[in-house]
Amino acid sequence: MPEQLFQGLFDSDLTTVISVTDFLLCLGVSLVLGLAMSFVYMIRTRYTKSFVVTLALLPAVVCVVIMLVNGNVGTGVAVAGAFSLVRFRSVPGTAKEICTLFLAMGAGLITGMGYLGFAVLFTVIMCAMFLLYNCLDLGASKNAAAYKTFTITIPEDLDYTGVFDDIFQKYTSAHELACVKTTNMGSMFRLTYYVTLRDISREKEMIDDLRCRNGNLEISVSKQETTVSEL
Repeated sequence: MPEQLFQGLFDSDLTTVISVTDFLLCLGVSLVLGLAMSFVYMIRTRYTKSFVVTLALLPAVVCVVIMLVNGNVGTGVAVAGAFSLVRFRSVPGTAKEICTLFLAMGAGLITGMGYLGFAVLFTVIMCAMFLLYNCLDLGASKNAAAYKTFTITIPEDLDYTGVFDDIFQKYTSAHELACVKTTNMGSMFRLTYYVTLRDISREKEMIDDLRCRNGNLEISVSKQETTVSEL
C-alpha cells in the first residue's frame, strides 16, 4: 500500500517507475549541491537573501522535473515550454547571476538523470573555477576607473557648444555631452559629460584645466554607471 502512494495514475508496465529511495537520494544530493553553490556565490559577492535561496533550491527543482519526465518526449517538450515562460528575476540580473543560475540548472539536470558522481564532480570543478575567476581582477578595476561622468557648471554667457572640446581631446579618448541643464535661476548651465580617460593618473590635471575654463565654478566627477553593459 505505501508503494502505491508514489505511483502515477498513468503508469503502465512499459513505464519505469522511480523508487522512493532513488528519488530521495537524487533530491538530497541536488539540495547539497545547491547549498554548496550558494555558499560559493556569497564569497566576495553582493547578494540578496532571495537570490541565494533560489540558487540553493533550483538544482532540486530541476532534478525532480527531469526525473519525472523520465524519457517522455512529449512531457519534456511541455516542460521546456513552461521553463521558457518563467522569469527568475523581476529585475534584470548581472552576468554573474545568470551564470550561477545556469550552473544550478546544470547540476540539477545531471542529478535528475541519475549521474550523481558526475553532478558532484561538475559542481566541484565549476565552483572552483567560479572562485578563481572571481578572485582575478582581469583588468576590470583599471577599465572601470577610466570611465567617468563630469558635471561642469558654466556661466550663462559662455557658449557650451564645444567649449571644452580641446581639453577633452587632450585628456580623453572619447567624450559625449549627455545633458544640459539650467541652474541657479537660469543664470548658469550644468553640463554632464560621459568621458573615457586616456590616463587615469592625469585626472586632477584635467580638472584644473576645466576650472580655468569655467571660471572656477563647481565641477564634480563620479564613476560612470555601467550596469547596462555588465552583460
